[in-house]
Amino acid sequence: MHITTPHTHSMASFLKRLRLALVASLFIIAVWMGGLPARAGQRTTGEVESSRLKSEIERLAELAGGRVGVGALHLETGRVVYLHGDERFPMASTYKIPIAVQVLTRVDREELTLDRLVTLRRRDLRPGSGLLARWLDESGGALSVHTLLELMLVISDNTATDVLLRLAGGPSAVTKRLRELGIEGIRVDRPTLEIIADWAGVKASSLLEMPPTAFGRFYESLPEEKRRAAAAAFNADPRDTATPAAMVRLLQKVWRGRALSRERTELLFDIMRRCQTGARRIKGFLPPGTEVAHKTGTIGGTTNDVGIITLPHGAGHLALAVFVKESTEEIAKREQAIAHIARALYDDFLFHSGDSERASSARMNRPISVHSDEEDGGRVSRRCAWRVGGGSLEISIFPGSYEGPTRSHARAYGEW
Repeated sequence: MHITTPHTHSMASFLKRLRLALVASLFIIAVWMGGLPARAGQRTTGEVESSRLKSEIERLAELAGGRVGVGALHLETGRVVYLHGDERFPMASTYKIPIAVQVLTRVDREELTLDRLVTLRRRDLRPGSGLLARWLDESGGALSVHTLLELMLVISDNTATDVLLRLAGGPSAVTKRLRELGIEGIRVDRPTLEIIADWAGVKASSLLEMPPTAFGRFYESLPEEKRRAAAAAFNADPRDTATPAAMVRLLQKVWRGRALSRERTELLFDIMRRCQTGARRIKGFLPPGTEVAHKTGTIGGTTNDVGIITLPHGAGHLALAVFVKESTEEIAKREQAIAHIARALYDDFLFHSGDSERASSARMNRPISVHSDEEDGGRVSRRCAWRVGGGSLEISIFPGSYEGPTRSHARAYGEW
């Protein structure tokens, strides 16, 4: 027998109001954290924005007149955008970044010192070494490992590169180091002398006695048919290639301090920030003063730029790799395409650096940190979970070490 009383009705009414209040609170929390999950077959706002961004990159890539690969990775949130991310592209001089990583690894291991002097002779000169060609006389000269790194990364000197590749232990040692770091999509196989010779379709030995400044005239003297055949073979060669995804992962490893000691990491990025080549590529359309630590690469129909952009207003850092191969356009057109792509990604990651992570319920159960301007940027340490709609929304929040942007309200950022 069930007997009702005024007290019973009052308690039932109270519990009903309490349940409604809890449901309303959870609904507000769900909206605050990024909105309710989409219905089956319905795309989330983040998915729509990501699709639009990729479509825009594809549109801009057409300006390059060749095959374009893009890898963009927001280092604080882990958000990624790829175009042909797993396709191999000739690295050209961007392969000097993994060479530098291996050289500095040997310095960290005390197998090499930055102040070690290396003697260079005229016979060591390579095409693409105008500065050293003017500096070295017949008696040669000596440069430190540190200076060679500066020459390789700041002005992309090929003579310095081949000397450093030798000091790194050779191409196999560089590739081995990449594998130790878990990077599978990059391989280093040849010194620059052999890369240039293979691209031109000539023997490397034929370039040894040639003054570096004479290579351009020599290449132009080769039959057009021979040059085209050599270029086609070069583009199909898997040696000294990288995928955009692998290149941004390497930058991520270095930035996180997992590839080198803190001192060597800072040294590498300091040099890359002073890169003097490719001003019209990644940096081309970015706001004046934007900090970019990068390395370019150019050979034949290949035009590349890879590096890390520091976004303003505490919005984090964007690792970016843009590769162009088999292009029939002039270099200026390829550079313009790279600049347009870089600016599109810069704008999107600046204004949506965490939105797509929050909008995807599939990723919301990752460890995240919460910040609030109301606590002067202090870190909120707590763990909680919300379920809305029969368990369709679940968010776990843990103490963390994220040091990216803050907002006027607490916001969640995916682990990286």
